[in-house]
Amino acid sequence: MIGIIDEVVFDCADPRALATFWAGILGGEPTGRDDAWWYILPPGFSQVSFQKVPEAKTVKNRVHLDVRVDDLGPAITAAEALGARRTGDIHSDTAGSFQVMLDPEGNEWCLVVPAAAAPSAPA
Repeated sequence: MIGIIDEVVFDCADPRALATFWAGILGGEPTGRDDAWWYILPPGFSQVSFQKVPEAKTVKNRVHLDVRVDDLGPAITAAEALGARRTGDIHSDTAGSFQVMLDPEGNEWCLVVPAAAAPSAPA
C-alpha cells in the first residue's frame, strides 16, 4: 500500500454552490478556504473538495460517486429538490438498483440500493 484517500476533488465552476449541493446529499457543512476552494466533511467518508477551474465539463466522468440509499424514490425526489437531475431510467440487476444522476454542474453520480433492499420508482 502506498497511501490512503485524503480527499475526493471535483473540478468545477462554482465551488461554493457545488459544496452546498453535495452537503445536502452527503451531509457535512460547506466550508470555504477561499473563493476557489470549498469542501465538506461528510460523516463516515473522506473530505470532498471543490476546486474552481476555468474550463467546463465536456465529457462523461471516468470516476463517479455511488451514494447508498434505502429507497430510490424518496432519494431521487430529495436529490432533485437540491438541484440534481436524473439521466436515463432506473437500472436493476443482481447487484441491486441504481439511478444515474447529474449534479448541478453535470457530474454523473448514482443513487444505489443494494440487492437486499427492494427499490421503488419515483412518482
